[in-house]
Amino acid sequence: MPLTAALADRPEPTRAWRWLVLVFVSLGMFANYYVFDAMNPVGPLLESQLGFTQAQIGLLDSAYNVAALLVLLLGGVIIDRAGTTRAVLLFGTIAAVAGLLIALSPRFPLMMAGRFVLGLGSEPLIVAVTTALAKWFKGKELSFAMAINLTIARLGSVAADNSRSWASSLFGSWQPPLLLAAAVGGLCIVSGVVYFLLERSAARQFTLGSGGSTDKLVLADLVRFSRGYWWVVGLCVTFYSAIFPFRRFANIFFTDARGVSPETAGFLNGLLPLTAMIATPLFGLLADRIGKRALLMAAGSALLLPVFLLLAYTRLPIGVPVAMMGISFSLIPAVMWPSVAYLVDEKKLGTAYALMTLCQQIGWAVVSWSIGGLNDLFHASAQNPGGYAAGMWLFSLLGFFGLFFSWRLHRSEAGPGGHGLETITTAGAPKG
Repeated sequence: MPLTAALADRPEPTRAWRWLVLVFVSLGMFANYYVFDAMNPVGPLLESQLGFTQAQIGLLDSAYNVAALLVLLLGGVIIDRAGTTRAVLLFGTIAAVAGLLIALSPRFPLMMAGRFVLGLGSEPLIVAVTTALAKWFKGKELSFAMAINLTIARLGSVAADNSRSWASSLFGSWQPPLLLAAAVGGLCIVSGVVYFLLERSAARQFTLGSGGSTDKLVLADLVRFSRGYWWVVGLCVTFYSAIFPFRRFANIFFTDARGVSPETAGFLNGLLPLTAMIATPLFGLLADRIGKRALLMAAGSALLLPVFLLLAYTRLPIGVPVAMMGISFSLIPAVMWPSVAYLVDEKKLGTAYALMTLCQQIGWAVVSWSIGGLNDLFHASAQNPGGYAAGMWLFSLLGFFGLFFSWRLHRSEAGPGGHGLETITTAGAPKG
């Protein structure tokens, strides 16, 4: 029998194989998120023990973002050409090494360099894992699988945010919590090795998707993406430029502006990924069942819009706006990332995810530095909590633009040129 015929006769991967892949790539995402968010509870110690300003704390994120900008488009091409298995292992190793560099860096330039290296590994790793899941689950439980992946990843964020409570003995100094994060980061390498072995074994038994191959990338490819794709990119940029910088400064904001303890501040910040852990799979499953993806993204954007002004100008219990943000943080990513697989040709999927994440990094880098600069400019502190208001207005403006982009996506998908975001469901998909 010819080789091509033999390959064609192979079955698709079973459900058990798909979910085994999901578990192990998500383990690396858990470690990746932990390393990144370990900085949140350490932020006040960087101020008090190392003398960092809030602008410098913002620049730690900006260094990460600049590195991601430099590597993401190339990373997308690496993923498309070399395959997801090698990409997951390569970028996971870089992220793990970066965690150790950060923990060993007591001076601001050295710590910023460590965050730069983390950006070289962490963001392309997210793209590689997202591409791998699209390869294994497209036409199956894609939204639900990506939601489960985000849930496990965000468990890393929750663990990092609450580390001041469960690892309180380490917080006498800034360094021990970061050394713990470096140890957790080693799971990125373990995850990459196991995924490499799993896919190599599966390739001998099943017919796998072609997500690891691509045509030659030319600049014209980037402008051939549909208008709907660019509306999703706009939402991605504004949404994450609000969420991630807020999380970086949330511990400081909650203690200074609302007078809570550092442990409570860590718990409140951790409510965002904790809520998302519970709700993201449910929203992913809902999108798989009913479609209406653009409408769901618009609903999540509308929910986020008033959150920051409620925190700044009302005395509502902090848990109320934080829960609203957490639901938005669950709904939008659960629907947004899988939607790209319906808007972009499979051969360009790695590049599309990388380009989308690259644009996200630009907004995130600018906003992180801007928020820290605004807090310093208006002398935001426990003695002057009103100094945080300018940053909250900036976050709210981003929320407005996020609602605009999601509304435009809904309009475009409701028309004759739609790509099926509102109509495609998996209710009748074959089981495997």
